[in-house]
Amino acid sequence: MAVEVRVPALGESVSEATVATWFKKPGDHVATDEMLCELETDKVTVEVPSPVTGRLAEIIAPEGTTVAPNALIAQIMEEGNAGPEEMLPKEKSGAKPSEGTVTMSGKPVDVMVPTLGESVTEATVATWFKKVGDSVQQDEMLCELETDKVSVEVPAPAAGVLSEIFAPEGTTVDANAKLAIITEGAAGAAPTLAPAAAPAAAAAPAAAAAPAATAGRSDVEDAPSAKKAMAEAGINRDAVTGTGRDGRVMKEDVARAGSAPAAAASAAPAPAAAPRQPSSAQDAAREERVKMTRLRATIARRLKDAQNTAAMLTTYNEVDMSGIMGLRNTYKDQFEKKHKVKLGFMSFFVKACCHALKEVPEVNAEIDGGDVVYKHYVNMGVAVGTPSGLVVPVVRDADLKSFAQIEKEIAELGLRARDGKLTMAEMQGGTFTISNGGVYGSLMSSPILNPPQSGILGMHKIQDRPVVENGQIVIRPMMYLALSYDHRIVDGKGAVTFLVRVKEALEDPRRLLMDL
Repeated sequence: MAVEVRVPALGESVSEATVATWFKKPGDHVATDEMLCELETDKVTVEVPSPVTGRLAEIIAPEGTTVAPNALIAQIMEEGNAGPEEMLPKEKSGAKPSEGTVTMSGKPVDVMVPTLGESVTEATVATWFKKVGDSVQQDEMLCELETDKVSVEVPAPAAGVLSEIFAPEGTTVDANAKLAIITEGAAGAAPTLAPAAAPAAAAAPAAAAAPAATAGRSDVEDAPSAKKAMAEAGINRDAVTGTGRDGRVMKEDVARAGSAPAAAASAAPAPAAAPRQPSSAQDAAREERVKMTRLRATIARRLKDAQNTAAMLTTYNEVDMSGIMGLRNTYKDQFEKKHKVKLGFMSFFVKACCHALKEVPEVNAEIDGGDVVYKHYVNMGVAVGTPSGLVVPVVRDADLKSFAQIEKEIAELGLRARDGKLTMAEMQGGTFTISNGGVYGSLMSSPILNPPQSGILGMHKIQDRPVVENGQIVIRPMMYLALSYDHRIVDGKGAVTFLVRVKEALEDPRRLLMDL
């Protein structure tokens, strides 16, 4: 029976693709979900898997052909009863040899991409914590996905053995893609994989170094792709610095370890062919090129979009922190004893901003086409720096919450952000943002808007400075405040009024209680 292979969904606004590479030729045997070809669009690269097991009968769209979504590109003659050779593991094109298929008895359970959140349509497989043949427990972490906003851990839906991996590290997957198969209830025996045998035999002398290097590191399992790369290149594990979780060596770490010597060696024999001077070549050998993470690329795009779209302007003021610091010193012990959380500065700033937003509502609004949308609530975004980049979790209905509730929620969100545990829902829907550069020592800066929001407050370092009070020079703990705003919707008068109201509330926190 002939089965059609068609172009998969390419994504919103993508109307065509080009057939870049065929991994199979007519007559070749193919397994279900084995990669047949790769399509290129103006945004992403899309792999086309085989829908059935059989033999590739005809390629209708050869390499270089431009095809539309759902276009017919090939036909497969489906096989009814698989012969003995079809029960062997098959290596997918582009997949790691250790990530093949293990045939075993037991109920197969699909491992699917979990819910990624609103407006997120794809993710990249960053790290596999298990390899084919490993035993897994229910809810044990199998792999980690990286989206343009958060990292998502994928737990095992059942206990058993990981029998097949469809999406190796580095693969871009759709929101409803199948990542792997677990054979439920099967015993975790080390599999004998046909594809892995050849590379292991061919690189036996080089491979001997890898187990020796990792013998004392049984607590951290390096990426299978990294092990293979080290074996093929003859690189000792001790010569590679792992950047993965808990020092885990990734494939790109191996590439970096081998690239610097190669760059220096290739630059020396032919200086005339290189456009750089010898000193530049030496600099190049000490440089490191790392592909942007999806999160970092999205941060870069959104911040640049904010500059290109909004009429962004910043106004400044300064605040005497004596009032807050005195109030905090007086009540911090009682506050912590009762509410089980420390009284910090952020709750004062959140409350002061909520108070000011009520008076100047346009700072809490956004532009939607030809409309201005005024928000009669405050979802306060609090910018948090993480090892992967800046994220902005949201304290919802901050204007209705107490100091203790705000402090608890900010602490919890900050911890989840640094651990990469934030969900998409926890970072969406913000109406105003506070960014605290003071924790890093910043004395003055102009924060960039977090679109589609119209305002962001920048906090800075508290520093003792001489100020004049009642004709006398005194020393006070001062902080510079910066409000960046979208001048398309917020006038200068509104922006200055907002910042003055924040300043007044912070310098005399009693105004918050009296709603003044």
